[in-house]
Amino acid sequence: MDQPTRIYLVGAHATGKTTLARMIRDRYDLPMISEVARGVLAEMEAQVDRLRTDVELVNRYQLEVFDRQIAAEQAQEGGFVSDRAFCNLAYAAHHSEVLPRVFADPRLAEYMASVRAGVVFFLRPHRRLLVQDGVRETLEWDDVLRIDGMVKLMLEMFAIPYIPVESLSMQERLRTVSRVLQLAGLESNAVASEPEAMRLRPVGEPAPSPRGFSMAPGQG
Repeated sequence: MDQPTRIYLVGAHATGKTTLARMIRDRYDLPMISEVARGVLAEMEAQVDRLRTDVELVNRYQLEVFDRQIAAEQAQEGGFVSDRAFCNLAYAAHHSEVLPRVFADPRLAEYMASVRAGVVFFLRPHRRLLVQDGVRETLEWDDVLRIDGMVKLMLEMFAIPYIPVESLSMQERLRTVSRVLQLAGLESNAVASEPEAMRLRPVGEPAPSPRGFSMAPGQG
């Protein structure tokens, strides 16, 4: 490819972003920018309960997460996969007072332009994925839907092209991602080990016949 591929997985919490990002990392040998929010939370030695009640703490937390995400991406010279992008701003809209400050920051427009140039997968929520892990701010279904709506609003507001990923099946998720990245010109390291019949083929190319069986013309 002419330019490194930057892959973003965006969406609400508990949508499987990190799990899918790890699979993309392994399949395409890409560096992964993991959820920076966890690192910021650990450094601040803050508890999740305080993030629900201490507005000043939440303000500092959300600003730091956004700064760290930008810094982590800028530190990568080539392509990468990230299990977030601007997603924390969706939380900031509901739980903090920093959004006017962030929207006045010229870095926001620059960052969104960078995301727009990447490949963005928008993971949609499913109730069955709501699993408590001790880090997420909430796992109430209504809250997940609110964040999902806010992420979609920001995608549309900044005209960021995205591919929705709505299936709960990991197999279907991987097929969607693999096809999109193939069209983007990114080669998977799993191709060589996949059965020939499972590989993605150009439109019009016939599927291979089973081993040891030759199909006569007109029998397909």
